[in-house]
Amino acid sequence: MAWYEKLDLSKIDQEARYRIFYYLYSKGLRARDLGVSESTFNRVLHKKQFVSDALLLKLLQRLTEHEFANLVSAEERLRAAGIARPDGTVDYSVAIEILRRSLQDPYLKSLLLRFVAEHFREDLRKLLSISVYGIRLQWSGDFEAFLRERKKRRKVSTDEMVRKYRSYFNKFLEGRELTEDLVFEVARHPIGWVRNIFRHYVQYLFYRRLIPPEVFGWIMEVVPSRSYRLDVRPYQISLDDVAKTLQFLQQRHELYYLLYRLMLEGGLRLSHAIQVVKDFRPSEAVEIPAIGLETKRLACFAEGFCRYYVGVKGSQKPCEWAYFSTETLQLLQRCTGRSINRSVVTRYAKRYGLLAPKMMRKVSWRILVQVMPREVARFIQSRFGELRISEARYEDLLSEADTHYPKYLEKLRELVYSSLMQENES
Repeated sequence: MAWYEKLDLSKIDQEARYRIFYYLYSKGLRARDLGVSESTFNRVLHKKQFVSDALLLKLLQRLTEHEFANLVSAEERLRAAGIARPDGTVDYSVAIEILRRSLQDPYLKSLLLRFVAEHFREDLRKLLSISVYGIRLQWSGDFEAFLRERKKRRKVSTDEMVRKYRSYFNKFLEGRELTEDLVFEVARHPIGWVRNIFRHYVQYLFYRRLIPPEVFGWIMEVVPSRSYRLDVRPYQISLDDVAKTLQFLQQRHELYYLLYRLMLEGGLRLSHAIQVVKDFRPSEAVEIPAIGLETKRLACFAEGFCRYYVGVKGSQKPCEWAYFSTETLQLLQRCTGRSINRSVVTRYAKRYGLLAPKMMRKVSWRILVQVMPREVARFIQSRFGELRISEARYEDLLSEADTHYPKYLEKLRELVYSSLMQENES
C-alpha cells in the first residue's frame, strides 16, 4: 500500500491542498499531467475552485512522503493519518506504539526525554525520586581516558585542558556523593567549567552503566552546559583599512592576498579559505545530497562570479559553498595546491599591522546584509546554525544566492576595490 493510501483525505484542509498544488506547479506540473482541462487547472491555480479529493489524490501520487511532511503541518498529518480525532483525543494505541519505537530509535528517544524534561520536570523528579546513593565522584585514570578517547563530540585532547578540568574537579567535585542536591547545586554553579566537567562525569557514569538512562537524561537536562557570554563587541573596521590591507598583500604576498579575497568575497573563515586553495578540484563531479544535484565543484556565471562546492560538514565548522569573483578565480588557479599554516598568516598580519584574517568575514557580513535578505547572506556564509534550513528550502536559497551575489560584488567593488585600484594607479 502506498503511503498516501493510508490517509483520510477529508481531514486535509483546503489551504494545505493549495500548498501541495502550488509546490508541484512550481516544479512544472501542468493540466495535462493531471488529466484535467486547462480551465479547471487555472481555476484551482487562482483559488477559484477547491482542490477535490480526486485531484488531491493525483497530486499526492507525485509527492514523496518527505515532501508531504514539509508541506503539511504535523497536526494536519496526524488528523489525516487518523491519530488525532475530531474531539481532540488521540488514538492511544498508536501513541503507545510510538513510545515503543523510541526503544530502537535513539533520536526519537532523545526527543521524548527532552520534551518530558522540559514540560514535566517536577513530575519526573517526583516519579523517579532521583537520588543515586553510593556513587562518589572520583577522578581516575579511567575517567581521564574516557575524556580523551570515548567522549562524544569533541574529545579532550590536550594536556592543558585535562589539567584545567582536573583542577576544577578536585576543588568542587572530588569525593562528593551523587545526589539530587548535588545536581541542583552544580546546575546553579557560577563557574561554567564546573558544570561542564560534571556533565562529562555523568556521561562517563552512563558509559560505565553505573546510572540508568532515566537518571542520565534528567541530569543532562537539569545541568546546563557551559554557556558563552554574548557581549557586544564593537568592531571598528574601516573600509579604508580593508583596502590598505589588500593593497599591501597584493604587492607583497600573492598567496595571502588570495586568502583575504576569498574570505572577503565569500565570507569564508580562514581555515576554509586555506582548504579551498589546498584542495581546489574544479572539474571534480559531486552530488549535493540536500537537493539531489550532481554537478562539478566549480560553476562560473556570466555575471562575473563563481560558486565552488567545499562541502565541509560534521564536527567542523560548516562551509558548503565558496562564492568569489572571476578575478579571484585567476589567482586561485595560480596558487592551487599550496599548503598554508593558519597561525603563520595571522602572525604575518599582526607583524605588518594589517587587519586580522577573521575581520574579513565580519566585513563581508556587514556588506552582504546591505544588498540581500539576511537568510541568503547566512546561506552564503554557511551560518546554518542560525538559519536552520530544511532540505525543501535548500534549493531556493541556492538560487537566491546566485541571484543576489552579483549585487554584493558590485557593492564590494564600490566600497573596497575601487579605492584599491586608485591606490595602485597613484
